[in-house]
Formats: sequence, structure tokens, C-alpha cells
Amino acid sequence: MFGILVAAGLFHLWQVLGYLHSVWPRKRVRQFDATFTPPVGVFITVCGEPNDIVEETVVAAKAMDYPNFSIYILNDGKVANRDNWKEAEILAKKHKIQCITRTTPGGAKAGNINHALAQTKEEFTVIFDADHVPKTHFLRAMMGYFSDERVAFVQSPQYYKNHDENMVTGGAWEQQALFFGAILKGKDTADTAFMCGTNMVLRRTALMEAGGMCETSIAEDFLTSLLIHEKKWKSVYVDEVLAEGLAPEDFLSYYKQQFRWARGSLEVVFKYNPLFRRGLTIGQRIQYLSSASFYLSGLIVVVNALLPLLYFYAALEPLQINTMSLALIFLPYIFVVLYTIQLTSNFSYTFRALSFSLSSFPIHCKAVWQILTGKKSGFVVTSKKKVSGNFRYLVTPHLVYIGLVILGIIVGLVREGLSAAIITNTAWAVIYIAIFTPFIMAAFEKTSPDDDEIKIVPEKKVAL
Repeated sequence: MFGILVAAGLFHLWQVLGYLHSVWPRKRVRQFDATFTPPVGVFITVCGEPNDIVEETVVAAKAMDYPNFSIYILNDGKVANRDNWKEAEILAKKHKIQCITRTTPGGAKAGNINHALAQTKEEFTVIFDADHVPKTHFLRAMMGYFSDERVAFVQSPQYYKNHDENMVTGGAWEQQALFFGAILKGKDTADTAFMCGTNMVLRRTALMEAGGMCETSIAEDFLTSLLIHEKKWKSVYVDEVLAEGLAPEDFLSYYKQQFRWARGSLEVVFKYNPLFRRGLTIGQRIQYLSSASFYLSGLIVVVNALLPLLYFYAALEPLQINTMSLALIFLPYIFVVLYTIQLTSNFSYTFRALSFSLSSFPIHCKAVWQILTGKKSGFVVTSKKKVSGNFRYLVTPHLVYIGLVILGIIVGLVREGLSAAIITNTAWAVIYIAIFTPFIMAAFEKTSPDDDEIKIVPEKKVAL
């Protein structure tokens, strides 16, 4: 057990150092030419999303202030067996834009994009998810960076306009805020900002040199970014909200989204270890490995949360240390880490964001297990409408933990009374219960029924 704790401690240290490396102040001069206005293809990826959501994005895209661009709806609804796939074609005709409908599956979203690239000719391509509504100056704010001929892609933030709708949307956004704030701004100065699936512009030449959008991973944007950087291309992150999208509106959709990100990122660690990618700089290797390995933190949460239970039920003490000594070591460490995050995020990091991150350990552990056992996972599009249902089963591990802690405290008190060790382990367990609480509350939250709500249906996956 001591060895496991040492490994957990080293992983904590790696994550802290990786974060500091990301946000460390660096100066980087960007070339930007506002007169650089080449033809642009605007891709709106669609896979059965509600027609009203897609249309809002189309209307906003048409209104962008830019002299030369064409809009394409990339319709994957047919190959994904969506009942409403024809609506995208009708919508395209209504707005006099092109609709590219795939008839042969493969590669999920990446395959959809590659298929459209083969049928278009613009050197520069914008990618919008169906629900991400661009602002009028989106292209004006992005295209000038491509005056540097080595810039492969430019990424802007994902902002959730429905972040205040309920606990799930709030937690999802607060998690994202740190990433699209301090972290990506720091990665940009290290030339390691990566694509995030939407609200981005790509240079066709760079993408083709890297083999197109990677179709072998459900985190196609992350892996494709690595392959592009490996070819010595540059990237740019624009720290300005230029499009607004939708956060998952229910706990099940949030769970699926987080699992897809975890599974895809961990595949990069196990199959494409950035440390051994010769085309990357040392800094880029560190950055990619730090980002991808974040989802291993779920294993560390499990280890740390189990420590009190080991003592309550078996009187095991992996660390021989009294209550005051533990407090003198642990509390300053937690304070320094949290203060550093707050300082670098302009004090915007919330307790709910921390809760959602650490409480996602079952998602992370499931992703690790699937990769180690070789289980395949299809690409599941995040629902853009509320899904009704009882999602409390998704926090079963957290509820079981709380029950075991309560029973364990009783067992410990019966065995030895209110000893220093019982107090220490109880405090440790209570901290984790407090962290899990906002996450559990989100799973129990009832969403108000409305016309947009849909019921749970069997999962439809796009073939990889």
C-alpha cells in the first residue's frame, strides 16, 4: 500500500508541475494581418441535432462579417440512422447553402470532416458544432493569424450560453472555464494549444500533411493536433469568446461527454505516448502528456478516498503519522495548490468545478479499464436537448462510499473510541464527502419538463 501511495504522490506532483509549466508566463509575439482574407469554407457538423438548433447556427454563420466564405452543412444523420437526417438537407435548401450528406459510415466526426474536405477546395476551413453560434466578427478575429504561413490552426474558446440553467450546466461550464482560460492561454505561449472540436479554423495543407482528421480516436481533435505539431506546424489560441454553444443539460449527457474526452485522451497516453514523439519539442511532449494523463487522476482519487476505510475496518495505517503532523503537511499543500489555481484563473475557479473534476473518478476509471482490456468505444454525440430519466445510479459509487464511511466510523469508535487516528481519518473522509456532494446533488436534480425534453432511447453510435 505504501508503494501505491508513493505513486499517487508522484502523480500529484506531476500534475502540479504540468499545470505550472502550462501557466508559466512566457512572451510570444503573434503575427496578425487584418487584411488577410482568403476564401474560407465553413463546416457545420450535424448528426441528428434538432433542426432549430442547427438553424440558429446557420443563420449566425451567414451573418458573419467577412468578404469570401461558403457554408456547408456536414450531415452525418443518415449514416448514424437518425430519424431527422433529411431535415438538414431541407434546411440547407431553405438558406441556399450546401449540404454534404454522407452515405458511407466511418471515422465518426473526423470521417465526416474528411469526407467534406474531399468535396471542397478552400484552403481554410472553419469547424462549428451544430450548437455553436458564431459572432459576426468570428472570421475577422481569427483569419489574420494565418498570414503566418506556418500557422496550421487557430482555436477559440468554447463558451456555454446555458451555463446558468441548472447544476449540470453550471458545473460543466465551471470546469471548462479554467481550461479555456489559464490553461489554454499558457499552452498557446508554449505552442501547444490544441484543437477542441469546434470554434476553430484549419489550414488544409497542414491538416493533409498530418494525414487529415484522425479517424482512429474518439478524441480526434486532440490527436490530430499532436500529429500536426509533430510536423513542426504552429497553432494559435485566441482568448476571446467568438461563438456560444450549449453545455450538456442533464447528468447522463454530461457523463457521456466526459467519458468520451477521458477515453480519447487516455488513448493518446497508451497508444501515442507524447514523450516518444520525435517531432515534438520537449515542452510540447510535457504539455501533451500532462493534458492526456489528467484523466488518470480518477485512480488517485480512489486511492486517497479509500485510506480512511482501510483504517476504520482493518486498522491499517499506510502512513504512521499523528493528526497534528498530518494537518501541518496536508493543509499547507492543499492551500498552495488551490491558491495557485485561483491566482492563475483570476480567482474564478469554483468549489463546484473542483467537485465535478474529482467526483468524475468512476468515469476516468471506466475509461482506463476499457483501454487496458481493449474494449472498443463508439463515438456518441452529446445530446443538445435535455434527456429525462433517473440518473442517480451514476453516483452509486459516491453513495456507497458515504454509507461505508458512516458505518466505518461506528466500527472504529466501537473498537478504540475517539482516538486521534479516528479523528484524522474521519476528517479525511468528510473532506471527500464534501467534495462529492455538489456532484451528487446534480445527479439528483430534477429538470423542469418542457417541449424540448426527450426520453432516453438506446444509444446510437457512429461507426469508427
